[in-house]
Formats: sequence, structure tokens, C-alpha cells
Amino acid sequence: MVQFNDIVSPDALAARLTINGKKQLFQKIAALATDAYGLDAAIVAEALFDRERLGSTGFGGGVAIPHAKIPGLARMCALVILADPAMPFDAVDDAPVDIIFALLSPVDSGAEHLKTLARVSRYLRDDHNVARLRGASSAEALYALLAGSGTRDAA
Repeated sequence: MVQFNDIVSPDALAARLTINGKKQLFQKIAALATDAYGLDAAIVAEALFDRERLGSTGFGGGVAIPHAKIPGLARMCALVILADPAMPFDAVDDAPVDIIFALLSPVDSGAEHLKTLARVSRYLRDDHNVARLRGASSAEALYALLAGSGTRDAA
């Protein structure tokens, strides 16, 4: 199983949130990024909006991977939100989204950004991984799953 403890902080996770649209979602991601990584919420939210304007980052099956490059960011960072209920997202399959795995990258991280995005995408294309994430009832359970610390106590 892929482990994400190198890019995910325990403070960058939220489970069972009711979210009413992309604006509220990106604001929540930005607030988590401020708390977990010390980033400027306004910059994060705007960067996510700018990327989303290029095309939806909802890739189907109830999953979205919003991503953006953030000025001044020193390393790759991820944030994960489980929405309950699933929210409209303009995904490629028009299905609502309940797993949001946001990826923030340094501006100069071209290849690293693409490799990490591919790593996240591969993980989220596995039905078993998606089912386990959906079963997480707390941020702590999400972190246990993503950090690879075992599954027995994760959900």
C-alpha cells in the first residue's frame, strides 16, 4: 500500500464534513493548509480556484484531486477531506464527490508535482483504497490509513 506520511500532516485531514460547493471546499482546504502547514489561506484558495478554472479536477468515482502550485512553498503537501454527503463537483462522470485529496506543490516542482499527482491518482483508482477511505470516520482514522500504520484500528 502506498504511504503518504511524507506529504500528509495529521492536521491536514477532515472527515464527515458537509460542504456546499467548490468555493466552500477550497476555503476549507485553505484553512486546513494554514493550520497544518502555515500557508496563507487566501493564496491557497485562489491557486486552487485558478487551477479548477482550467478544468475540473474531479476524475470520477466520487473522487477529486484539486491541486495547485503555491509560491514560497518548500515541499509537497497534501490535505484530505471526506465530504458527507457527497457534493457536486463537475467531475468527468458527473457524479458527486466525497473524497477530496488536495495536493499543493512548490512553484518549481515540475516533475515532482507530476509524479506525486500520478502516485495519488493510482492510489485513488484502487477500489479497495477508496472503500477504506470512505470507511474512515475521523481525521485520525484517515491519517492511520494514509500513513500506512495499519488498517485494523483505522476505521
